[in-house]
Formats: sequence, C-alpha cells, structure tokens
Amino acid sequence: MTTGPSVTLQSNIRRGLAWSSVSSLVMRLGTFAIGIFLARMFSPEEFGLYAVVLTVQAVLMTVADLGLSTDLIRSKDHFRKAPTVATLAVGISAVLTVITIAVAAELAPVLGAPTGGPVLAVMSLTLLIAGVGVVPYATLQREFRQKELFLISVVDFVVGTALTIVLVLAGVGVMSLAISRVAAQTIAVVLQYRFVGQRPRFGFDRAVARAAVTFGVPVAGANLLSWALLGADKMLLSALAGAAVLGVYFLAFNVANWPMSALGQVVRSVSLPAFSRVSNGTRDRTLAVAWAPVWSISVLVSLLLGVLAASVIKLLYGDKWLEAAPLLMVLSAFGALRTVLDLATTYLLARGRSTKVLWLQVGWTVLLVPALVIGIRLEGAMGAALAQVIAGALLLLVYLPSLARVGADIRAVWAACWPPLAAAMVAAPMAWAVTRVSGLPIVDLLLGGTVGAVVYTAVLWRWFRRRLDEARRLGSTPPEAVETDSGADAGQDHVESEERLSP
Repeated sequence: MTTGPSVTLQSNIRRGLAWSSVSSLVMRLGTFAIGIFLARMFSPEEFGLYAVVLTVQAVLMTVADLGLSTDLIRSKDHFRKAPTVATLAVGISAVLTVITIAVAAELAPVLGAPTGGPVLAVMSLTLLIAGVGVVPYATLQREFRQKELFLISVVDFVVGTALTIVLVLAGVGVMSLAISRVAAQTIAVVLQYRFVGQRPRFGFDRAVARAAVTFGVPVAGANLLSWALLGADKMLLSALAGAAVLGVYFLAFNVANWPMSALGQVVRSVSLPAFSRVSNGTRDRTLAVAWAPVWSISVLVSLLLGVLAASVIKLLYGDKWLEAAPLLMVLSAFGALRTVLDLATTYLLARGRSTKVLWLQVGWTVLLVPALVIGIRLEGAMGAALAQVIAGALLLLVYLPSLARVGADIRAVWAACWPPLAAAMVAAPMAWAVTRVSGLPIVDLLLGGTVGAVVYTAVLWRWFRRRLDEARRLGSTPPEAVETDSGADAGQDHVESEERLSP
C-alpha cells in the first residue's frame, strides 16, 4: 500500500478540485442571478456603463498582479519571498490606483461612457485592496485550501450583492456597483489573512524582486493580451456605437458564454492532467477522444440557446431586452467554439507549448480586432457578434497545424466535428417549431428545450456512446512520460493562468 507525501498531495488535490468545482458553480449561478437583477433595474445605457467599468477593472487587475501570485504559488521558497512580493504588489497596485483615479474623467468618455468617470475612480480602489491580498491569496491556493477560498467567495458575494441591491433600490445607480465591490473586497482580504493566520509582512530583497518580476512580466503580458481579447469587442462597441448598444451586446454575450464557461471549468480540471499522462506519440488520438464529448455537449447547448434565444431573454430579463435575442443566437455559436478552443489550448500546454499558446493569442488578436472594427461599423452589435464567430472559426483552423506538430491526430479531431453538427441540423427546426405553439416563454423553453434535446440525443446517441467507450479504454491505458521541447516546467509555469490564456 502506497503512503506518504504523494498520497497526501493526491488527497489535497482531490479536495481542492471538489471545492473548486463547487465554488465555480455556486459563484457562476450567483453572478448570473445578480446580472438578471441589474438588467431589470438598469437601462441599456446604465448596463453598458456597468460593462465598461467591469472590463476596465478586469484589465487593470491583470496588470496589478504582474504574475506575482502565480510565482508565489509555484515557488518552493514561499515564506522567504512573501514580504518582497507583498511590497511589490502593494506598490504596483497603489501606482495603478492613483493613475486610474487621475485619468478616470478623461478615460471614461473615450470608452463610450462619458458619465462613468466617478464610478471608474471609486472602482479603482479595488486594485489597491487586491494588491494587499496577493500574498494570503497565493498562500491559500498553494496549500490547496479551496474550502477556505470558497467560503471567502461566498462572503464576498453575499456582502457585495446585498449592498448592491440596497444601493440600487435607494437610487444610487451604477455607483452602487463600485461601492459594493470596494466593501466586499476589503472584507475578503481580511478573511484571507484570517485564514492563513498571518498579518501583512513587508520587506524587500533585490534578488527576490528581480526574479519575481522576470517571471511575472511575461505571465502578465499573456494574461493582459487574453483579457484584452475578451474585452476588445465591448471596448470597440462602446467607443464606436455607444453604451446603450454595448449594454444589449453585453447581456447577450454573458448569457451565451455562461454555460460554456461552466463546462470549460469542468473540462480544464480533468483534461490537463489527462493529456499530460497519456502517450505523446505521433497520430495521438487523445485530443480527438476528449474533443468528441466536449464538442457534442457544446453544440447541444449552442443549439438550445440559439433556438430559444427570444424565450430565454424574455423570461429572464423582460421584453425591453428582446433586442439581445438575435445577438444571442449568433453568440451561442461562439460559445461552443470557445469551449473546444479552450480544450486545444489545454492540450498544447500539457505538451509544454506555452510559448506557442502565447503566439496563438497574438494570431487571435490579428484576426479578431480588424473583424470587430469592420463588423461594428457595418452592422453594430450584430457585426461584433458575427466577427466573434468568424474569427473563432478561423482561429480553430490556425490551431490545427500546431496541434498536428505536437502529435495530435487531426483527422480524428476533424471527423469528430461533423456528427454533432448533423444532429443539430435535424434537431434545430423541430425545437423551433414547437416554440410557435403557446407564445408563453416558460412553455416555449420547456417544450423547445425538451424536443431539441431529445431529437439531438436520439440522432447522436450511438455515435456518442462509441466515443465514450473509446474514452474509457483510453483512460485505462498505462500512462507514459510526455516529452516536450521546452523543459519539464514549460507547461507548469502557465497552469495557474490557463483560464485567462484560453481564447
């Protein structure tokens, strides 16, 4: 019987994954619910301002972290590095906070939110608070203490949501979001220090600082590029079409990507270790075996969201947001593409090709940004949605040669793409037809969702079952060492940033 540190580590990882999955599901449900509330309370212009502020905050958070938390999580000398990392984190976040406050009034109109300067200035305080919390957060992550992180997330969400609702109902408007985030994040950082049992410790070691910055800058650059990609459509749409158009698009984008993000989180937790342990020979079928069920589920979700878009929007958000329904129909396809692009990214990281992933991000930028500008100028929000789908499909084609070069069986991957699409073509018109019966959103969702899922499953079932059997056989094969061209740590350096690095 095997005992010792390896068993303890495996147990910690299993518990961490379990709590991480619970946290992801609960927080996504909560965020989705508060999004519905805000969409019903705010006008499209106010909701667009909300989108702009959150996007700017996400980008600045990436820069403020500078990869320091990732470096601390992976470091074997965590305790010695912590005071220097704390000093760097607070210093960088403080500078960014001051700069953001100083330019908020001028930056907001450029982003298409002329009244958003004060909100952006208050929200920037979360950067400083996050800097103070880098060390305890990294400590909890490093020790697989996902249960404590989950509890902190719950408190953060409850405090932030309750305060937001109270302030919105009191007529504070979008500023309520900034105030509630500052309050909730402050409490979260206090709890982080409470759980690690330490007070803030500051110090400075020049050698430690140099090593931390040397490692962190490339990570921050990759994360910043990824966040920029996720926010480019919203920033351009706000600047070129205005906050009201952005508000409608932002709502549709969130609905389309929420179920795909949840699926992606589950896939990431399993696929990276699986890809890392299965043979890396030529014509490796591992990716194709994983691709088949992931793509099948993604296509089904995309099908149902697309066909039932109007009913989903009307039921959840009300008639005033029906303009988002056509956008949801298009963006649901992009959500499915993102899921398999994420899977392809994970495969490359498992094979040690983190640099290749970064270059693919650059290629994604080259494809997406011009397409967005052209699409928005021609068709507004619909142009942005179509640009996402077209650029995503082209990026998938760009990925294929890179996957082939690390040994993936691209023919098998390609073959796994078509049966789900064929099943969707059969199920979609049947699901759409039954939604014409009642005119009641809840009835349309129940009938259309049931018919669509049943027909899709019936058409695809035999093929899907064979793919699952193949996955089980693959999982029972003995693991082999994976060879990479960039060293044993090449993929590991970016594991903590994997979700951000995904397209």
